[in-house]
Amino acid sequence: MAQDPMAEIRASFFVECEELLERLQDALTAIEAGDHDPETINVVFRAVHSIKGGAGAFALLPLVAFAHRFETVLDALRSGQMLPSPEAIKRFFQAADLMQDHVRAARDGTAGPANADEVLQALEALAGPPAEMPLAEVAEFQPLALVLDLDADPGIADSAEPQTAWQVFFAPHAALYATGNEPLHLLRALSALGTVETRCAYSAAPDLIDLDPEAAWLAWQITLAGEVGVDDIREVFDFVEGVCALEIGPAGGTNACTPGGQTETTQPRPAALHLPAAEAAPARASGPPPQPTLAAKAAESATVRVDLERIDRLVNLVGELVINQAMLAQSVAEAGLAPSSAVANGLEAFMMLTRDLQDSVMMIRAQPVKPLFQRMARIVREASAAIGKEVRLHPEGEATEVDKTVIERLADPLTHMVRNAVDHGLETPEARQRAGKPREGLVTLRAMHRAGRVLIEVEDDGAGINRAKVREIAISRGLIAADAVLSNAEIDALLFLPGFSTATTVSALSGRGVGMDVVRQAIQSLGGRVTITSDPGLGSKFSISLPLTLAVLDGMVVQVAGQKLVVPLSSILETAALTQDDIRALGPQTHVISVRGAIVPLYDLGTELGFRQPRSSYDGSIVLFCVLDNGSSAALAVDAILEQRQVVIKGLQKAYGHIPGVAAATILGDGQIALILDPADLVRSATGHTRAIALALAG
Repeated sequence: MAQDPMAEIRASFFVECEELLERLQDALTAIEAGDHDPETINVVFRAVHSIKGGAGAFALLPLVAFAHRFETVLDALRSGQMLPSPEAIKRFFQAADLMQDHVRAARDGTAGPANADEVLQALEALAGPPAEMPLAEVAEFQPLALVLDLDADPGIADSAEPQTAWQVFFAPHAALYATGNEPLHLLRALSALGTVETRCAYSAAPDLIDLDPEAAWLAWQITLAGEVGVDDIREVFDFVEGVCALEIGPAGGTNACTPGGQTETTQPRPAALHLPAAEAAPARASGPPPQPTLAAKAAESATVRVDLERIDRLVNLVGELVINQAMLAQSVAEAGLAPSSAVANGLEAFMMLTRDLQDSVMMIRAQPVKPLFQRMARIVREASAAIGKEVRLHPEGEATEVDKTVIERLADPLTHMVRNAVDHGLETPEARQRAGKPREGLVTLRAMHRAGRVLIEVEDDGAGINRAKVREIAISRGLIAADAVLSNAEIDALLFLPGFSTATTVSALSGRGVGMDVVRQAIQSLGGRVTITSDPGLGSKFSISLPLTLAVLDGMVVQVAGQKLVVPLSSILETAALTQDDIRALGPQTHVISVRGAIVPLYDLGTELGFRQPRSSYDGSIVLFCVLDNGSSAALAVDAILEQRQVVIKGLQKAYGHIPGVAAATILGDGQIALILDPADLVRSATGHTRAIALALAG
């Protein structure tokens, strides 16, 4: 079935709206930070104006009406009639959030936000009355419009005074069509301003056999009658500025401008405008108009929008290709072919191409976390307003790229964490002042790459976790025994128990015991983990560690107690063979390693996974030095290192739930299934036993 071209254009419009809304948020954030440069304010105005123009083309009337009122207030800011006060900026953010709601409602065909009028009225009150003369005084000067019937100076076309009739000459360039614009929508929008008479000039078009379908051959001359200004007319063509020839002037001129003079109507041709030669040439030339340069074409095709389902299908195919390449390599190795044979050389080239293909596909799926962080800024604004706190969000690392699937599934748990920081983490403004802190609380949202994973932190400068209160609540609910001895980390972990809440009353944000347990489940379903650090009086930090991608990774295949395991290569700092001088006993059952003056804990991978008892000696053992989320290191003892290769990630969460120390599984080249380890999670739940208890007592 053929796809509706208008549906594609409409979908493209909503994608562009998301980009414009992102620019709008960026510019408002810059203004809030003190950047009152006119160009920054113009970015805000143009974003709203562009959304309004596009929405008008699709008759999205609620969105157009909201954008028009928002744009009017922004025009007052742009003209200096309104100052960017803190209250005004707060309302601008609210209006931007509501515009986003309107865009999504228009996209999904649902009702728009209910409180839009309240926010707009508050903005209009801040802007004050329009900086125009009273209506009675304007009426006295309205007869001056009669002068437009005279043979006036051409410069009068720049006047913003309403006219009774205008002539518009519109000649699209090829670039207009190449960027997905449609003249029909522009002509329809123009007809909404008043009564129009339109003529199309097509004499420049060659015979059909010689016609270049990508060239621009048509031009239009429109006579518009109505009380409109030149700015209203130019507003219709804002989207196509620079990719068309456009001339606007009062009707009744004496110059001729219609290219070729031939029209599709038989009505008398009105007097037309005279275009400058540089603008008229493309339509008047006997041959095809000049085409965009290669640089222009490259700029037009710089981005391509592709359905995510197609990319996912490509990722799956690349995963299968990686598995087949591993199987082929295994078969070649078992055949005993010489490393310098033609087959081995061809296989090496095939492996390199597979890696390049996999890297390229992963780059397509990777997206910056900036849109997600901008969504969290709205959460902070709404949550702080609901509970009467003054909170500012400070984002860091917005350019950090993460797999798109990870970003989509991270939105809900991150929302819970940000709300938790605002509601539970930060004190009231009065309590902050008594503690010697600023009234305004700070929530820092940070993203970075570390040890081959994505680390996202939500940090507040509040009072920190009241561990005595947490312990008391846990005892009262029977979650722990009254005489239980818990470390600070174990008390903090109680916050993730289902139904646990420190809120004493139920509010719109908290108190129902639903939140942090959902966060942990969601993060674990992504192969990640969440940890807490807190200092009394200074604040708390929640850290989420996630894999960079959910598809393919580079791993080191090791052997432990006859089992093949995969350790992510990005988490390995180095490998080494131990000597007895490197090993130090620490207690009856544990060892540490001295490496270049640093002490690193030693973990027997076979013992921690339950494959065997600790060895009697680790002299000559091979260890992997792995970096953990907090920047520390750990040494994992293995029996042998087999190879390094790309592996396809196969999740285990749905079938087996969270397995401590195990991130996923994969299929090796020989068809065996191997577990993919998570060193940091393994160390967190490890016993650290590297000496059997019987040996310790005997010694």
